[in-house]
Amino acid sequence: MKMYVICDNNDTLNGMRLAGIEGEKAMSREEFEDAAERITKDKSIAILMITEGYGRKYPELVNRLKMNNEPLVIEIPDRHGTGRRKDFITAYINEAIGVKL
Repeated sequence: MKMYVICDNNDTLNGMRLAGIEGEKAMSREEFEDAAERITKDKSIAILMITEGYGRKYPELVNRLKMNNEPLVIEIPDRHGTGRRKDFITAYINEAIGVKL
């Protein structure tokens, strides 16, 4: 199984390629939708990484991708850092299981 990245800048794409992860750059909603649709049909790809910027720009599309179950969709920070709060992981777990840690 492989990992793949769809990002909106060359720095992230080049960094992932240096780590051995293939990917592509999509600058518009149409390019992002086309790439995501093509990648979700490829059964050899287990993890699809997308930059957090897509989650902010196109939340309904990203949520739909995450609900498909295959591949696993993970939002990653880009070269500008993350837009998430520092306790994001703890808050996410609290929300998911309903227990305060």
